[in-house]
Amino acid sequence: MSVADIYDVAIVGYGPAGQVAAGLLGQQGLKVYVCERLPDVYEIPRAIALDHEIMRVFQQLGVVQAIEPHIEPFTNSEYFGVDGQLIRRMTMVAPPYPQGYTPSIVFTQPPVERALRARVAQMPNVKVELGVEMRELEQDDAGVSLRIEGEGGLRTVRARYAIACDGGSSAVRTKLGIEMQDLDFDEPWLVVDVLVNERGLAKLPKVSVQYCEPERPCTLVIGPKNHRRWEISILPGEDPKEVATAEHTWKLLSRWLTPEDGQLWRQASYRFHALVASQWRRGRVFLAGDAAHMQPPFLGQGMCQGIRDVSNLSWKLSAVVQGQVRGDAAQALLDSYGTERQAHVRELTSRIKAVGAVICERDPVKARERDAHLLQECAGVVRDTPRQDILPRLECGLLSAQPSAARGSLFPQPLVRGQRMDEVAGHGWRLVLAPGVDATPSELAASAMCVVPLGRDDDEEGVATGWFRRFECVAAIVRPDNYVFGIARTPAGVAALVHEVRSALQ
Repeated sequence: MSVADIYDVAIVGYGPAGQVAAGLLGQQGLKVYVCERLPDVYEIPRAIALDHEIMRVFQQLGVVQAIEPHIEPFTNSEYFGVDGQLIRRMTMVAPPYPQGYTPSIVFTQPPVERALRARVAQMPNVKVELGVEMRELEQDDAGVSLRIEGEGGLRTVRARYAIACDGGSSAVRTKLGIEMQDLDFDEPWLVVDVLVNERGLAKLPKVSVQYCEPERPCTLVIGPKNHRRWEISILPGEDPKEVATAEHTWKLLSRWLTPEDGQLWRQASYRFHALVASQWRRGRVFLAGDAAHMQPPFLGQGMCQGIRDVSNLSWKLSAVVQGQVRGDAAQALLDSYGTERQAHVRELTSRIKAVGAVICERDPVKARERDAHLLQECAGVVRDTPRQDILPRLECGLLSAQPSAARGSLFPQPLVRGQRMDEVAGHGWRLVLAPGVDATPSELAASAMCVVPLGRDDDEEGVATGWFRRFECVAAIVRPDNYVFGIARTPAGVAALVHEVRSALQ
């Protein structure tokens, strides 16, 4: 096998995480191979929620315009307790939106996936094979060999690195012998998608609802257009297969709809798990998406987490493959992927479980105590809780040694002279200077970092200006995945911050 036949990265699995990984790596100029056992996009929606961080990744890929017809803002989510009283309301942050997009979004998965695949198909350096299956995987000091089975039989694909995006039952993870650690959540639920007609829509709530009822907890999510989703708890003693029949499903939906009110799109029983891989890297192979973690769906973060994974990993792999980071620094950079993402997933899963605990309490006495406690906390007046406030920041990995509340958070994307910041500054390392700050240390001349000096009239909506004021700083270094490496509180501190980045990557 010649050098020309060796790919930089092989991706196993071509769901949303695999699609985004292929697109981001392809944009960086890497030679990428993708294999997927299904011949086409899975036509039934599984994920239903996105957030503004993921939309910013889609902006980077250039697919926002293509997916806009298939997305809508997420409605508020109202939580109702034992006696039907409102006990919590989850909303989104107020405009102007910090990342440049509606913070919480519902979407229709199949056409969004097709848009992502169409974008990847425009990249001549990315080869995608559908209807083939990875059978064996071996790795050595120089790369990874995949045995791929297709119509022509078995053949070998060689790559320098590989990413497993092949789902919760990941064959790659199994072959590597990596265990999934149980984060103590395992419950059977029925997921029902309905295309509701006008008569049915008139019967339904205008916001998404969490029915925190001990006899049968359930969720109603308002999807795009006339798509509505129910997640309904399966009770002890019920047969998940029987519950998922059309007849039984309509019985469970009878509280809201009759068969004359809409068409069943999908009904399937699942076990909602909270699991995380014990290792995210084994040599030259990385786990991402459901292959690395699974969490309950209560904040709609499953697909978002997978895209965060590959957004984190892709720029690090690109930097190493293209020789921008070498030696021990390269290995430390690749190791930081698992360090950062595993900790983030664990923390977010813990917070999702806490939300789930509010919804899923089965003991009526404890449920009433829960309701009373939540109402007591807000003095009887339920206040809005933005969903984004629940998402954690990065706490470890490739971050400045200088602690701050800003470090590890997402940097905003302000409007700069009528354009979103990423359209002006690109997607590499960025030094963003607060309005009125003039600090361009000499170290920048030897780095590939883009300097973004915000003029006093540049930050049109005040998004970045407010951010700098809130964190009491004058500059921030932003990583390629839009997370803050660190901040400088004075112009004199900028040079030290730039030097810290350069040292970490050398």
